[in-house]
Amino acid sequence: MENEELKEETVAQEAAPEKNEKPKKKKKSDIELEKALADAEESKRKWYAVTAEYENYRRRTQNQAAQRYQEGRNDVVASLFPVGDNLERAISSCSDENTKQGLDMILKAYKKVLESEGVEEIDPVGQAFDAATMEAIMAMPAADGEESGIVKQVYVKGYKKGEKVLRYAQVIVTQ
Repeated sequence: MENEELKEETVAQEAAPEKNEKPKKKKKSDIELEKALADAEESKRKWYAVTAEYENYRRRTQNQAAQRYQEGRNDVVASLFPVGDNLERAISSCSDENTKQGLDMILKAYKKVLESEGVEEIDPVGQAFDAATMEAIMAMPAADGEESGIVKQVYVKGYKKGEKVLRYAQVIVTQ
């Protein structure tokens, strides 16, 4: 037991600094090591920041490319609207039944293409005028008992894809 007490005293004396001893100065290699570790930590932090920035850039450009692609598709579909308008005019003015039937088949195929693209017709007849989807090209006096601001007739059909209007419906509205 005495041996253990002696060992503990020796360890305690070695651990306690003497009053005459000055605090040891850090060696040059320790200073360089600390500086290198700090530089490494800073480089690691910068690397994480650059990596995160690149990921954000990649996602943003990918979303922009997808959006431009979708807008291009919408532009192509919108350029087909006059073709559909002309087909409907041709059907209404055609007197030959076989020609009318052929034009009707083409019009159905046209509408199927629009449907496959997610494009819907805007059919506002009898509804209140909505400037978000319609363009009033003419106003006519309301008949007795009719409200004002109601769409009386559609002059040119409108189309939308989701919430985006591809072509505003040109309508005649009651005054």
